Amino acid sequence: MRVLPGAVIGWDLSAALGLAAALGIPAPAAAELLPIIEAVMVRKMNEQMER
Repeated sequence: MRVLPGAVIGWDLSAALGLAAALGIPAPAAAELLPIIEAVMVRKMNEQMER
């Protein structure tokens, strides 16, 4: 995870792609889906921290 004080700014996508590979998820599928999942996760994590 990449963070700044008080905010999440993203994932380490290299690590996420490595995890996907370890789970047997094809690289093209992971590359397509991870940015979408990352955007939602970052938004939700920052919303939770604001509360």
